[in-house]
Amino acid sequence: EQASIAQASSELNVVGEFQNPRPSARRAEEFQFSQPEQITYMDVSPKQIVGVSAALIPFLEHDDANRALMGSNMQRQAVPLVRPEAPVIGTGMEWQAAIDSGQVVTARKAGEVVSSTSAEIVVQEEDGTRRTYHLRKYNRSNQSTCIDQRPVVFKGDVVEAGAVLADSSSTQGGELALGQNVVVAYMSWEGGNFEDAILVSERLVQDDKYTSIHIEKHEVDARETKLGPEEITRDIPNVGEDALKDLDEEGIIRIGAEVTPGDILVGKITPKGETELTPEEKLLRAIFGEKAREVKDSSLRLPHGERGKVVDVKVFDRDEHRDMSAGVEKIVRVSVAQRRRLTEGDKMAGRHGNKGVISKVVPVEDMPFLEDGTPVDIILNPLGVPGRMNIGQILEAHLGWASMRLGFKVETPVFDGAKEDEIEAELSRAWLLDLAWAAAAKRAWEYLEEANIDQEELVDDDDARLIYLLDWLEPLGYDPEQIFGDVVYARHATLREWLKERGYDPDALMPPTYMSHRTSREANVLTREVALREWMHHHGEDASDLESTELEKAAQAMSMKIGWPLPTTGKQKLFDGKTGEAYDSSVTIGVVQMLKLHHLVEDKVHARSTGPYSLVTQQPLGGKAQFGGQRFGEMEVWALEAYGAAHILQEMLTVKSDDV
Repeated sequence: EQASIAQASSELNVVGEFQNPRPSARRAEEFQFSQPEQITYMDVSPKQIVGVSAALIPFLEHDDANRALMGSNMQRQAVPLVRPEAPVIGTGMEWQAAIDSGQVVTARKAGEVVSSTSAEIVVQEEDGTRRTYHLRKYNRSNQSTCIDQRPVVFKGDVVEAGAVLADSSSTQGGELALGQNVVVAYMSWEGGNFEDAILVSERLVQDDKYTSIHIEKHEVDARETKLGPEEITRDIPNVGEDALKDLDEEGIIRIGAEVTPGDILVGKITPKGETELTPEEKLLRAIFGEKAREVKDSSLRLPHGERGKVVDVKVFDRDEHRDMSAGVEKIVRVSVAQRRRLTEGDKMAGRHGNKGVISKVVPVEDMPFLEDGTPVDIILNPLGVPGRMNIGQILEAHLGWASMRLGFKVETPVFDGAKEDEIEAELSRAWLLDLAWAAAAKRAWEYLEEANIDQEELVDDDDARLIYLLDWLEPLGYDPEQIFGDVVYARHATLREWLKERGYDPDALMPPTYMSHRTSREANVLTREVALREWMHHHGEDASDLESTELEKAAQAMSMKIGWPLPTTGKQKLFDGKTGEAYDSSVTIGVVQMLKLHHLVEDKVHARSTGPYSLVTQQPLGGKAQFGGQRFGEMEVWALEAYGAAHILQEMLTVKSDDV
């Protein structure tokens, strides 16, 4: 308690001394500025005070504690998707969380991959031994989701000890991947996102972005009863051949069968005691002279509201499994898998506690689109931000947009992440990159005209630009293969040469280590300045003679006048998908990781006409699990009374309830 402990983010010089003459420290639970000589210890890391799930939230320091708590809890409820995507904006904890979860297959020793299939990976280690790593294929988790491992290495790859060999259903490249990176607009849209509702583009459904696989387990056992043993069989009384078409000779459904509610999964008959015969049965016996079998149909059927395909059948016999409970002779377990696409009523959330329910899946052509024609993927309500005080989602959106345009992923650790001025600088670089890329496309068509190159085969700007870039950049020392195969390389090469043409030093704006290291403050300030000058020039005003101090004011005044947002604000001009006209105000656009949560509408939707009743009260049971009815409570009665619906009310309280 008497020790002075410095913050982990305190800046040190080369020899490990504090750069700040009075660094911030805490002593006896109080925060104070201390002399470097008085400081005894230093924190290991800024994120040591939060848990793993909270440390996965970027810009956590900008979120209110209640929302951060929701965000960390909701990451546990994320459904594993068919094609998971690691977040563009991470915190650096993603790979650690993924590896420690045990879901990722890693190499125990260094070696060479000699075989890589969907079922197993074989690595020949340096001492000559071959180690086989078996992969889990379509296993069911306790939440009925699907655990599936897939290889990320190829035959001939050389791997180090600890290298990732196979991804799981919630990882990509050995990093935790719980959702998808989507383009989000913060705006109101025809009332569709009122009260935290979420509007999603049909593209996310068509491309199976949020499609997940769910595997339900259904079990039936054959017991020894007082009247005789139950029997698993195909011979079920009063069941047509059509209902038995997918059962084998033992009465168990075949793997691969498509099943719907009420379909028989396992045929089973139970002996019943001698009962009084009905007149009809007496007549049948008199005519046909046969004694009807005294058995009843107790088959396992697919419950209401479920569907899918049978993917696994397991049969357990008492002969092979002695540990089965008393009286049970046989157990049959059937697994039914289903693909669930994103739909209205599903719950989604970001990592900052910004949760909501999908109100509508909007056709792609109706979604608002950006200046280059790209439609947004999700529309969130901006009113969900100020009251909740989870500003981290806005910073994530801004930096996500910049990193997607620039072609890299960002690691922004908790309490030591990107600052606002750094985000502005990255947005400036992204805008300059897009400007240079668009200029190259314009030049490309002019170049093709001048060179008399046949344009019939060209599909779009990208094809024309590629021909032009190879001709323009290859003589300047750029690798033609990379220009052809790596769009990020081509975009950055284009920007560098375009900046040179405009009279700027590209190394001053984007140093050689730019893609892997934090950029200096000087480079960021210069980039921002260049972006503002070029933005003003792009909109028809020369800013070359303006001083740095005047530039900001002049750019803002121009933005207000022409109605186009500055490239540093993270806002963009958006156009109505239905009319094609620009919206009056500019809109915050960004790339955010959104998760699909386990609260899926298909599990919750429920309907009943008649069904089971309580033995004691003779009222319908409650809840979906019991195939119950909807509770019509005291306040609902008041509503019908107020409406004057006397006959409906009478029916509700008698015929539909416990009037026998």
